[in-house]
Amino acid sequence: MTQNGFHLMQKQARTLLFPIALALFGMLLLAAKPAAASSLPDFSTLAEKASPAVVNISTMTKPRRERGQMYGPYGDELPEILRRYFGFQIPDDRGGNGGPPSRSEAQPQSLGSGFIISKDGYVLTNNHVVDGADEIIVRLNDRSEYKAKLVGADKKSDLALLKVEGKNLPAVKVGDSDILKPGQWVFAIGSPFGFDYSVTKGIISALNRSLPTESYVPFIQTDVPINPGNSGGPLLNMDGEVIGINSQIYTRSGGFMGLSFAIPIDDAMDVANQLKKNGQVSRGWLGVMIQDIDRNLAESFGLKRPHGALLSQVLKDGPAAKAGLEAGDIITRFNGREIKFSSDLPIAVGRAPVGEKVDVVLMRRGKEKTISVTVGELPDEKGRTSTGAVRMDNRLGVSVSNLDDSVRSRLGLEDSVKGVVVTEVGNGVGRAYGLRAGDVITHINHEEIVTAEAYQNITRELPVNKTISMRLVRRGVPGFITFRLSE
Repeated sequence: MTQNGFHLMQKQARTLLFPIALALFGMLLLAAKPAAASSLPDFSTLAEKASPAVVNISTMTKPRRERGQMYGPYGDELPEILRRYFGFQIPDDRGGNGGPPSRSEAQPQSLGSGFIISKDGYVLTNNHVVDGADEIIVRLNDRSEYKAKLVGADKKSDLALLKVEGKNLPAVKVGDSDILKPGQWVFAIGSPFGFDYSVTKGIISALNRSLPTESYVPFIQTDVPINPGNSGGPLLNMDGEVIGINSQIYTRSGGFMGLSFAIPIDDAMDVANQLKKNGQVSRGWLGVMIQDIDRNLAESFGLKRPHGALLSQVLKDGPAAKAGLEAGDIITRFNGREIKFSSDLPIAVGRAPVGEKVDVVLMRRGKEKTISVTVGELPDEKGRTSTGAVRMDNRLGVSVSNLDDSVRSRLGLEDSVKGVVVTEVGNGVGRAYGLRAGDVITHINHEEIVTAEAYQNITRELPVNKTISMRLVRRGVPGFITFRLSE
């Protein structure tokens, strides 16, 4: 064979092999696409199975008063960066959405979501979804509606337990939030902006997040799109189990910005069980003021690295003081739980059984010590403190307690401020005229309020159908409001 003939055969072979190689390459691409697609999660079946147990929650609130009856520096405040969602608008201090409530008959307002945790009709949601409601309506995805009874609510965890009269209702599968890991796929079902049964997905971004407005919830952080109306809805894993309750987002715009926070289901079910059994929630209390530890503090206290919770104050006669803890101690473990940051301690203490002895591992002057502490009960959890309180049997419908050192420190009050602190606001005159938990009442009807007992005595004698003034301090700012009592 000549050299020219050999080159010709090579050229012909390349011409024949090229289409074959191209076809094989295309087949490989086609084979790869299903493989890649199959590696991505499919939420359709999971959402279909979980949706029957997810509910939309609407409330009705009776009009209570007209705009213009509250005076002082509290009438119009900008929403905080970290916001909870009550609906399409954030209510202002006058009790409306920037304007007066209508005098016409109240209409149902779709506020959020929830889910059924038992076949006999117990429903879990956020407290802020139903707070202040006169009537609560629960709607299932088959469009059946039930009037719900509020079994109990816990403002510290922002949880509420409802009960509807039904039998063999669809209930969610409850998962285990203690075994979660960052990076796991999760999805949410809720009613953002009133669009019922919307499904959004994402991953767990972080665990045990502590937020500025909360001290007792180790939040699950995700990038699942959450918007107004999702509050109270379930966060589910890839087994279709509820592992959290969507509660808050971090936002500068008012909408979803990639940061969502859910209450772990283990904590939520503990609260639900307490509400179901006792109608209230008890939490552990240590009686200390704490701060985080930076590099410089760690060096000054002889730590190799920053970790633990530094005790800046030990409250007199509190559980920590009775056990011998001191200011300057650094708690590194509490009841077997590692304390990496100061924010870990309130969560661990809150979970501890009241009245039981637990071991506290701490660093004191460079040496490790273990001290046994009997866990106390968090004050105000039952509408009282160790220094006295008045429950919600007064004419204003609010619970108040005396100012003690811990309350003063938490609210940033000077020693010169006298009065009682509002611990809870029920459906009544106090709510209608804008009182909030954390307000400090100093005067009513021009009379000074010094103790909870004095508050009770004064409110008992207030006149009806007459304008009454109240001086209070909110966030360090004093001001007056006025109200009227009816017969």
